[in-house]
Amino acid sequence: MEIILKEDIIGLGYKNEIVKVKNGYGRNYLIPTGKGVIASPSAKKQLAETLKQQAAKIEAAKAAAEKRAAQLDGVELVIPAKVSASGVTYGSVNTATVAEELGKKGIEIDRKIITMHDIKKVGTFEATVHFFKDVEVKVPVTVVAEKEAEKPAEEEEAAADAEATATEAREAAPAEAPVAEPEAAASEDEAPAEA
Repeated sequence: MEIILKEDIIGLGYKNEIVKVKNGYGRNYLIPTGKGVIASPSAKKQLAETLKQQAAKIEAAKAAAEKRAAQLDGVELVIPAKVSASGVTYGSVNTATVAEELGKKGIEIDRKIITMHDIKKVGTFEATVHFFKDVEVKVPVTVVAEKEAEKPAEEEEAAADAEATATEAREAAPAEAPVAEPEAAASEDEAPAEA
């Protein structure tokens, strides 16, 4: 069955494309939800006329999508997750998590245009962001254990604490040394007096 899509459906096609689908998928899901119409000869003629009229709008939308895609060049996500001893995450890292992390970097992206498999272990993976028909960006996603992500901060704190302790010890040591010397001198004076 041929269907003309009325909106983008990731994994199937983009708006105003003619796609072949199984009869049940078209009749029971796409057509009733308004996501597609049957590709009859009259609907195809209407689609061709619509595409001619909207060519300028499509070019503008593609340019805007390429501009947004340029924001993701060089972006790499590091996501800390709670991990078991065997490296398996508690829960999973999914498109919502990736969209949230991108939002923290100042790049607002709808989670619905991101595709990836749910990540359930530590490692490096890839998420694909679909901006427009031919505009896709692959974003590397690295999942690390929360303890590893916190280690650098803890090491810095431990180093600062050790340095502060060493500084206090150096300041306190000279003050204690002169006090110890007179006691030693007094014990030497007492020894000859007894003899």
